[in-house]
Amino acid sequence: MTDDRQERIRRRAHEIWERAGRPEGAHMEHWDQATAEIDGAAKPKAKAAPKKAAAAKAAKPKAAKAEKPAKAPAKAKAPAKPKAKA
Repeated sequence: MTDDRQERIRRRAHEIWERAGRPEGAHMEHWDQATAEIDGAAKPKAKAAPKKAAAAKAAKPKAAKAEKPAKAPAKAKAPAKPKAKA
């Protein structure tokens, strides 16, 4: 790990910790989150275009599902009542 990268992760983890209200015992989660953010920012985003197309496709409502009425749930049968003793 380069010193510059480690220092950026340390600073980001500290920011995350402060924003979380400075909780005790969560340092590894903050470090892992900071590492993911720093490493993710350094990688080129070549796959950004397909995600936009998928998001636009998902935003469109499906006509076939929208036209069908929802089925009512089946009613549960009540348990049998015990017979009264004579």
